[in-house]
Amino acid sequence: MKPPAWIGIDPGASGAIAVVFGSGNVCWIKNDSTEHELANWIRELASSHELAAVIEQVNAMPKQGVSSTFKFGKSFGFLIGILTALQVPYESYRPQIWQKHMRCLTKGNKNVSKAAAQRLWPLVKITHANADALLIAEFCRQIRNGR
Repeated sequence: MKPPAWIGIDPGASGAIAVVFGSGNVCWIKNDSTEHELANWIRELASSHELAAVIEQVNAMPKQGVSSTFKFGKSFGFLIGILTALQVPYESYRPQIWQKHMRCLTKGNKNVSKAAAQRLWPLVKITHANADALLIAEFCRQIRNGR
């Protein structure tokens, strides 16, 4: 039996993909990795771990240009496609749902999620780019374990 690992995906341009392992260790990859790098990374994880994922449900933002909205949607669809192709079970949640569960309703203030992630992983370098992905991965772990 493979050990569990939970993936959290913040699909925004400045977001990341994070993994929380059963051991409590974490790792992440920035979304600026190539599509092949992301696919290979998740494939390697799936070969050695029992995976589950949560991807943040995204919508077009007011005043966001057509080009950036298309790019955002393309990235979201690509990530869903990779998870599906690799048979990684996933769910999608609006930010308000996972933030409420993790007790870090940000209302747009990234410092709130950064502080919440730092409390959970005091020895990890938490940034605005990886905080949400780490919290989403922990949210995935908790909902999959019935917490």
